[in-house]
Amino acid sequence: MEVSPRPTLFDFHGVSMIKCFTDNWDNVQNFEARPDDILIATYPKAGTTWVSYILDLLYFGQTCPERQVSVPLHERVPFLEISKASLPTGKDLADLLPTTPRLIKTHLPVQFIPKSFWEQNSRIVYVARNAKDNAVSYFHFGQMNKILPDPGEWNAFLTDFMDGKMVFGSWYDHVNGWWEKKQTYSNLHYMFYEDLIEDSGREMDKLCSFLGLSPSVEEKKRISTLSTFDNMKQNIMTNFSTVQYMNQTVSPFMRKGKVGDWKNHFTVAQNEQFDKDYKQKMKNPLLKIRCEV
Repeated sequence: MEVSPRPTLFDFHGVSMIKCFTDNWDNVQNFEARPDDILIATYPKAGTTWVSYILDLLYFGQTCPERQVSVPLHERVPFLEISKASLPTGKDLADLLPTTPRLIKTHLPVQFIPKSFWEQNSRIVYVARNAKDNAVSYFHFGQMNKILPDPGEWNAFLTDFMDGKMVFGSWYDHVNGWWEKKQTYSNLHYMFYEDLIEDSGREMDKLCSFLGLSPSVEEKKRISTLSTFDNMKQNIMTNFSTVQYMNQTVSPFMRKGKVGDWKNHFTVAQNEQFDKDYKQKMKNPLLKIRCEV
């Protein structure tokens, strides 16, 4: 099989992007959202799959059990902006979803979200993960995901991460932009990966409260069990093992799912430099993201 070359980043309206996320741009921007849609928005590698699966189980775990074992999660929760030759686009998959509500995921920064989501007052769940662990996870993801640019060596990658030279742009702009949106858009639930790790039951309760759901104690327990990292890693419907362009022998899609793995990657000097840079870019005292739990 011929290996396609890795893509290169380019500036797209002030955000670093690659073609497979901009090729279908007009169609994505014209996407017709519905009032009952739920958009799961994250910076890449911030717990997207985890929260997508929890939502999918909350809504369809009991009503559509056959989908749980026959349709991979990335088809049940399509990736809105993806457009890859020989595969249906994320936008088309979203249009064809048979479920109500439709669960749709995106990594777009807030200014790129199709305007119909705001016009329809659709619900949005945003998940933020601390920058250090996010950078480490994105680095490993870049090594195994052939549709992303080659991440190169860790030190250079970390510099690029701080400079926002990543697919979907700057982590800092992403989490801050969505945090600011939350102040004016009431149908946005902002979650933290670290809180989910610390107490997934508590965070599920907050999510249910936002969505107006009231699952039974037994149901919540069942969802908590199914959505543990180890269970999701073993589940071929959630571990992305069916996706051709991901080489899971290089690094598994579900790698560690921990808080604090950055300590195994950052040198003391890198950490000091990162902290200094972080302080300059994260000015909002209300947006606090923990690097440890």
